Order: sequence, then C-alpha cells, then structure tokens
Amino acid sequence: MRLLKLMAMAAAVLLGGAAFAQSWPQKPVRFIVPFPPGGATDISARLLGEKLTQLWGQTVVIENRGGAGGGLGAAEAARAAPDGYTLFFPSGSVVTANQHIYAKLNYDPEKDFVPVTNVVSGPQVLVVPANSPHRSVRALVDAAKASPGRLTFGHAGIGSQTHLAAENFLYQARVDAVSVPYKGEGPALAGLVGGETTFALTNLAAAIGHISAGRLRALGITSRTEAPQLPGVPPIANTLPGFENEGWFGIVAPAGTPRQIIAKVYRDTKKALDTTELKARFFAQGLVPIGNSPEEFATAMKAETALWANVVKERNIHVK
Repeated sequence: MRLLKLMAMAAAVLLGGAAFAQSWPQKPVRFIVPFPPGGATDISARLLGEKLTQLWGQTVVIENRGGAGGGLGAAEAARAAPDGYTLFFPSGSVVTANQHIYAKLNYDPEKDFVPVTNVVSGPQVLVVPANSPHRSVRALVDAAKASPGRLTFGHAGIGSQTHLAAENFLYQARVDAVSVPYKGEGPALAGLVGGETTFALTNLAAAIGHISAGRLRALGITSRTEAPQLPGVPPIANTLPGFENEGWFGIVAPAGTPRQIIAKVYRDTKKALDTTELKARFFAQGLVPIGNSPEEFATAMKAETALWANVVKERNIHVK
C-alpha cells in the first residue's frame, strides 16, 4: 500500500511538472544580454526573441546589462529566480573564459547556470578604418612588427570574445598591440570608425553594417574559407596558417530552473531556428544557426573552457 502511495505521489510530481512546462510562459520572458546594443550578442538575442515571441504568445524582453566583460549581466542573471522567466543570453567567453581572467567573479559559470542551447555561431573579421593605410592582413602584421606596442585594438571588454580573438591573433602573428577595452562591441566599433584605435577583430554580425556602408575596411575573415557575405575578403589563415576562430551566442538558465522548462526552451528555439525566415535573417548577419541539445552544449562549453584557459595563460590576461 505504501509503495503504491509513493508511486502515485511521484507520478503526480512528474505530471505537475509537465503541466507547468506546457503552460509556461504565462508572462513576458526576459533575456539578459551582458553587452550594450549593437553587438553580435544583442543582434542574435533580438532576432531569436522576435521569433520566440510569436511562438510563445508572450513578449521576449531584451535587457542589456553591459560591463566587466559581460560579468555584470552574468551576475544579475545568476541571482534571478530559477522559474524560466529570466534567461541569460551570453557570448561564449562570458561562461568559458572569464573564470580564468578575473580574480574576483560575482558568478560561477559552472555552478550558477545550466546550458540550454547554443543558438548561433559565426566568424570574426579583421577590420580597420576606411582611411587606414593597412590594406591587408600582412600589411597590418608587418606594421605591428615594425612598431612594437604602437598599434591599438578595440574590443568589447576584458575577456570578451572580441578581446580573446584579437589576443589569439597577436599571439599567432608573434606581435603585440595595445588593448583598448570598451563597454561593448558596438562602442568599440564606433571608436574604430572614429579613428580611436588601429584595428579590431570583431564578430562579422556587428561589423557587417559598417563594412557595407564603407566606414570600415575588412582585411581578413577568421573562417577557413571566404564568407559569402564578404566576397573577396580572404581567410586570415592565408597569412597565418592554421588560424581559425569563431564566436557563438547561446542560452543558459539560472541553476535550479525546472528541466521541463529547459527542454521547452530548447525545443522551441530549435523550431525557430529551423524556419526559413530566421535562417535568412541570421545568414544576412553572417551567423549560422546551431540549436544543439543541452547535453551537447554542455560538452562544447567544457571543451572551450579548457581552450581559453591556455590562451589566457599564454597572453597573461588577468584582472585582479
């Protein structure tokens, strides 16, 4: 009799959780983006948010919380109630690299969040102002070698994907340049357009508008082959053999979020990414839909965490 009662209680809990997930969301869902508007993280979140708003019948609200290489937004998301109504939409470095860079971090990427899905990924592009004298990757590298420490590069903040990509580029080119952190990718590119810095290695999604408008010149792409959005722009690997890098943007949830909700967010995100409309909109930004499972996402994040640990150590990137 006792066994039957326990089985009935367990079934009730499971059914209740399933029913809760089916009825969720019943109010707007918040995506915390840890960078200001105008960057690739923000662009990705807004494009997906529009589609999920249609699927859920509830508004997906994008809240930008920039600062500390994404750490301010991450800390706020980590403190949020684990009820599915606050989700965190970071770039990869916020949850795979910051723990190696910052001596004091107000969140634990591994304990405070659970993976949901990697939404999109895309290459980065080496850009200079339109009036720059540097017209190729080789010319930029040669200039850096001729004047050590004179060139400057802007990025979205210490530990951001755009910072780490540039540091990796400098490491493989065996040159140095001065790091200039901004409070996001958008401000960093605005500074580059204004001549405040020499170059940036930034996400294609954030730079493509400036390139198309003639405000920035693209010297090289971090993918193995040319990007269809930038015909004629060669891979950086043509100059630095083996060089390859990409940025990604995904969804994680506060630890303790019901697994039924995590499963629903994953399924609905994948459904959105499979639509022709959203694929085309991401493609125009140089982004490729991923939509992997929470388990696959967790494995990929673990591997990338180990990768960035090595880069951070080699380039001595630390904030006390």
